[in-house]
Amino acid sequence: MAPAAGSDEAPEILYGLHAVREALRSGDRPLSRLLVVRQDRQFAALVRLARVAGVPVHREPQPVFDRLVPRGKHQGVIALVARKRYAELEEMLACARSRNETPFIVILDGVEDPHNLGAVLRSAEAAGVHGVLIPERRAVGLTGTVAKASAGALEHLLVGRAQNVSRLIEALQAEGLWVYGLDPQARKSYTALDLQGPVALVLGGEGKGIRPGVLEKCDDRASIPMRGRVASLNVSAAAAIVMFEAVHQRTR
Repeated sequence: MAPAAGSDEAPEILYGLHAVREALRSGDRPLSRLLVVRQDRQFAALVRLARVAGVPVHREPQPVFDRLVPRGKHQGVIALVARKRYAELEEMLACARSRNETPFIVILDGVEDPHNLGAVLRSAEAAGVHGVLIPERRAVGLTGTVAKASAGALEHLLVGRAQNVSRLIEALQAEGLWVYGLDPQARKSYTALDLQGPVALVLGGEGKGIRPGVLEKCDDRASIPMRGRVASLNVSAAAAIVMFEAVHQRTR
């Protein structure tokens, strides 16, 4: 895995109330400036957080926001922030040890929609996942849209990148993790998997699913039984279902 850019690169635009608030709360990456469309009650807590953190706050007119973030989804809040640092696998395993928990990792094999990635990250953080790994190529990175879609969860979650997902799986297996692929064609139900021990869940990208070479590396594969007429679920919905099955197994 390759480390990502740090604060020495050009700042990233982070937008939306939840995403900006969680960036301020986490303190994981520095904010250089906070822009708000106004400083009334709706923004008071955010402005207070920024001032406590020593972040300059500027009031700007609506056209400035619309120019920086087209289609008006900024909610009147924009922050200039250092780019999110990609974590190493060792950090994720260390996170599990620090919590006295067995490792719980998620691998996304080629998710290209930033809203899907953001939704998966939101569920992963809520489920207590120790880290999410994405490919370096043919997959969306950690953009401002991903941060907003995660509702701020990105700021509290370790996310890494892998040059080769198959080799990543081998590395996880060498660390004692069982790697399970979510495959709609599998006969085994996801509820039949043992998710209490050290595990990594692999989910494929939109439409194509997990690549065959990656699926072959998995220790086992399982599906989510479909009772309706729709053949499969969106990757973010499928991820949430299986991750919270792991939560259920680990807490019962």
